Amino acid sequence: MKLVLRKRFVELKSPVIMGILNVTPDSFSDGGRYLKINDALKHIAKMVRDGADIIDIGGESTRPRAKLVTTEEEIDRIVPIIEKVKKEFEILVSIDTYKDRVAKVAVQEADVDMVNDISGLRFSENMASTIASLDVPVVVMHMQGSPENMQKNPYYSDVVREIKQYFSERIEYAMSKGIRKDKLIIDPGIGFGKRFEDNIEIIKHLNEFNDFECPLLIGLSRKSFLGTITGEKIPRKREIETVAAHIISILNGASIVRVHNVKNMVKVIKILQHLVEVS
Repeated sequence: MKLVLRKRFVELKSPVIMGILNVTPDSFSDGGRYLKINDALKHIAKMVRDGADIIDIGGESTRPRAKLVTTEEEIDRIVPIIEKVKKEFEILVSIDTYKDRVAKVAVQEADVDMVNDISGLRFSENMASTIASLDVPVVVMHMQGSPENMQKNPYYSDVVREIKQYFSERIEYAMSKGIRKDKLIIDPGIGFGKRFEDNIEIIKHLNEFNDFECPLLIGLSRKSFLGTITGEKIPRKREIETVAAHIISILNGASIVRVHNVKNMVKVIKILQHLVEVS
């Protein structure tokens, strides 16, 4: 399996590490820390040194009940930083957005390599056709509801089966709009419209999503369900929990892991590669 970009491709022979950069005042773990360009660049430089393969940059928080931002505000937050990153680092950059205009500006004006859409191409009517015309990979995530209401009594009778049905429909839809199958990455959306037990069930049965033969992204970093297990209430202190959950996810078929602490995941993957067969 490989990640097909516009100018090259990345073989997914070992897990790919996606480092998180939130240029937001209100993200659940690091909101407000990287609003200034110099602070953001220092953090990116550290993630690159630590071994990140991709930097995922977001200009709007999608935590439960997060404040919505306008398209212009989101563009103003992310484009200057992306332009600096592209000039200073040899690193793939992903834009974390569900807005088609933000995606278009990020790719065409700032040379972003891929798009990470939490809505699964649902929130912006033209997102799928925009992605097709830009010819970049896109992460299609599952979420029940929207960030404003996704944690208001989410319910599934069979969470894995229902998310697989969702991906079947979304992949068919994306391809009908001109997106090539080898440009699609799927993400079951841990913590996005999921109960505690749903998150657990998804991780236990993660390998079932490899039936779609698309790269599988998982993002568990510092999430609240991990704190529910261990009792740790402070997101930034959930690093051990994050590492443990990502180990299980990799063993169960995840090919891209989205994390805050890149250095920890590089160490984890090195150990896994020596002790078990990971590909």
